[in-house]
Amino acid sequence: MTTTTSHTLDSLTAELTGLNEVDALRKLTDLFPGQVVFSTSLGYEDQVITDLIATNNVPVRFFTLDTGRMFGETYSVWNKTLGRYAITIDTMYPDAAKVEAMMTTKGPYSMYESVENRKECCGIRKVEPLNRALAGQKIWITGIRAEQSNNRHDMPQLEWDEAHQLFKFHPLMRWTFDDVKAYVKQHNVPYNPLHDRGFVSIGCQPCTRAIQPGEDFRAGRWWWEDNSKKECGLHAK
Repeated sequence: MTTTTSHTLDSLTAELTGLNEVDALRKLTDLFPGQVVFSTSLGYEDQVITDLIATNNVPVRFFTLDTGRMFGETYSVWNKTLGRYAITIDTMYPDAAKVEAMMTTKGPYSMYESVENRKECCGIRKVEPLNRALAGQKIWITGIRAEQSNNRHDMPQLEWDEAHQLFKFHPLMRWTFDDVKAYVKQHNVPYNPLHDRGFVSIGCQPCTRAIQPGEDFRAGRWWWEDNSKKECGLHAK
């Protein structure tokens, strides 16, 4: 099934064709009032989208996933973002009982021991809270770009998410990393200072490192695993 209400993937794609990022976001909020949400991780791309939404007063609801293992710098840019744009960012936390059980039985660094353990941690800290945030929504806005990984290279700007039964819209899909950085600089957008230290994709502190020149964009995420395992389950179809 690739439809919600009276809209199909093809018909909605046609309505968005030729629109710039802001106009496309406006169109989606007109078509699905109160059911368009943006998940921000407060990284470069998401800060650009936040600026596009907030400065143009597009009625999109913001939310973020606080896994409990974020960098201090992430909390700092989060706070600056709230002050800069006077917005509300709904905060989704993992189920405390599940975190307690995992930490008690496997310790704080179980993710390094196996792919299964890492996916369990991502599932508890990220996927389940995301599912709650997306329940009942029709459009999920993300900061995905095509050049971020092989898995994302051929993604369309608009797609149907079968798992969550909604449409996903990636306004920056065809932007380059240089495009993102130029926008941040031009518009003086608050950004995570870790980006200046080689961190291009920033998640949980134990699972994120800076990348070296020439490394793949996703090399800094779960670097102890091979490249085929660079997703955490948030964007599984």
